[in-house]
Amino acid sequence: MTKNHQVAAAPHPKEGADKVVVAYSGGLDTSYTVMKLKEEGWEVYAACANTGGFSAEQLKVNEENAYKLGAVKYVTLDVTREYYEKSLKYMIFGNVMRNNCYPISVSSERIFQAIAIARYAKEIGAEAIAHGSTGAGNDQIRFDMTFLVMVPGVKIITLTRDHALSRQEETDYLNAHGFYADFTKLKYSYNVGIWGTSICGGELLDPTQGLPEEAYLKHLTREEPTDLRITFEKGEIVAVNDEPFTDKVKAIQRIEEIGSAYAIGRDCNVGDTIIGIKGRVGFEAAAPKLIIEAHRLLEKSTLSKWQQYWKDQVANWYGMFLHESQYMEPVMPDIEAMLTSSQRHVNGTAILRLYPYGFQTVGIDSPDDLTRSKLGEYGEMQHGWTTDDAKGFIKVSSTPLRMFYGMHPDEQR
Repeated sequence: MTKNHQVAAAPHPKEGADKVVVAYSGGLDTSYTVMKLKEEGWEVYAACANTGGFSAEQLKVNEENAYKLGAVKYVTLDVTREYYEKSLKYMIFGNVMRNNCYPISVSSERIFQAIAIARYAKEIGAEAIAHGSTGAGNDQIRFDMTFLVMVPGVKIITLTRDHALSRQEETDYLNAHGFYADFTKLKYSYNVGIWGTSICGGELLDPTQGLPEEAYLKHLTREEPTDLRITFEKGEIVAVNDEPFTDKVKAIQRIEEIGSAYAIGRDCNVGDTIIGIKGRVGFEAAAPKLIIEAHRLLEKSTLSKWQQYWKDQVANWYGMFLHESQYMEPVMPDIEAMLTSSQRHVNGTAILRLYPYGFQTVGIDSPDDLTRSKLGEYGEMQHGWTTDDAKGFIKVSSTPLRMFYGMHPDEQR
């Protein structure tokens, strides 16, 4: 916080006023919430939980506006690296893609934003927490459930949801009280995070249409194909194009920078919301798409058949629970333990070829590559068994089928 901001944080709460932490994003709903609760006599603490989606300039504007709206204190709670260590890492281990499409981008970040807000509320002894969710989406569930578990007894305030407020009503209120900002309803709404950007509105409201070029925040700036090398140790990224990275967040950001120049990672997902309706969302997520496919490619050569099979089963549930606001479910650490164990031999470099709007897998270089086994080369020559061994194996493997169709020849396909 700058010295000027400290001076600006002058509004004194009413004596004995209760403390409320507002999960503050700087948008219309949370701006309204800060000002309205201040007017109602609350001692308002504006907390912006950052999971990698805010620039330094955006955070500075948020801080300035929070004080203008009447907050007695503004804080940025940076949980980007915690989000990686406690969730993103396991989504990479599990190659988690909802509906085999969506990398559970911002929806998983909401959980960690809520956890950060709840911790801060505990720290300052707040009597209430407020957020700006409406009653029609998933975020209300992610925030409320986290608060109910982490800070039981603390009041949850949701003015936009409880009073079914329109954007115009909130804007009029702010303007009438001297706060002016551009809250014009845009054609598209965006949620930006380290694991991708979600896009809502516009053509997505028509199921026959996709998003046009202007809907995306990142555009094609490079056309010459190039190879991307991502190196993993025990399933975690340690190098990008042979440049070492100890900071996994910076590694993800570097891959995003490379991939987004080719406009990679664009798609639309239709899925089931937690409250039971269908939802359609567009997204651009170059880093998740590239990292997960590189990781999957490496696993194909370094894991056994049944390791891959069972890891896919539990990873699907891990992603489902994250999306469904069940991160606190006690089974989650158990799944994480299994996913971690599965990565002990996922070492080496995966090579992808990038080109405008897409990529293809090239190959891997790994000391744990099981295709290098001396028992045989697929489709070429066997070394670990004889021809008679192969014939016997095939005959024994066919026994259940020969037995069944010997009894029921009329059912042969």
